[in-house]
Amino acid sequence: MAEFDRSPAFWRSFPIFQDFDDETITALAGISSFRRWLPDTVIFQRGDEGNYMVGVISGRIKVSLITPQGRELVLRQLEAGELFGEMAMLDDQPRSADATAQVASEGFVIAKRPFMDLIKLSPEAAGATIRYLCSRLRGITEQLETIALYHLNSRAARFLLFTLRQIHGTELPVRADLKLSLTQSDIAGILGASRPKVNRAISALEEAGAIRRSNGIIECNTERLQWIAEPGEHFHRP
Repeated sequence: MAEFDRSPAFWRSFPIFQDFDDETITALAGISSFRRWLPDTVIFQRGDEGNYMVGVISGRIKVSLITPQGRELVLRQLEAGELFGEMAMLDDQPRSADATAQVASEGFVIAKRPFMDLIKLSPEAAGATIRYLCSRLRGITEQLETIALYHLNSRAARFLLFTLRQIHGTELPVRADLKLSLTQSDIAGILGASRPKVNRAISALEEAGAIRRSNGIIECNTERLQWIAEPGEHFHRP
């Protein structure tokens, strides 16, 4: 079986595990197994049994919903240091979305029963897991708010700010460079809009001086992005 980093620092790079004590981290490493997925591999589908969760080590995983008419809504794009599949595992319900490897990806899998046994023995780990789930719920609420209530230009600005906060934390520099591994089709799926409309929104951000694109790098003016991201009519276009 392929090996991967099992150090405490590695495990604590995943938010759900960052407050686990050393003993629990050691036990966690012991119940995990390494996996590798080729591009376009379906890891699980909506309705499947939620009997494990996955941590991404490398690559990119798409979590999405597909309507009977074939329209796709991308819920999350996951890269190294992120977790998926934990909701269904913890609430004992079927999978609520599909998970697909968009590129060659690696991760670790933790099965439901050993993980539940682990957190039953550690109140601190159980509390950390609850805090993580609350944080995830807040993130989902914000994503739904963005899609439902904001104009597309604002949604694009909020997406860029969210991505920057993943790198820099809540205190953003005035100017920051961003290199996205996502295609514009991927971003369109996240924002719930067509690719041409997303292209126009990105161009509008550029015209407003909020971003500048150069050699695959997006140079962001975070103050302008934050102004555009706020609700209101000051930057709306038909």
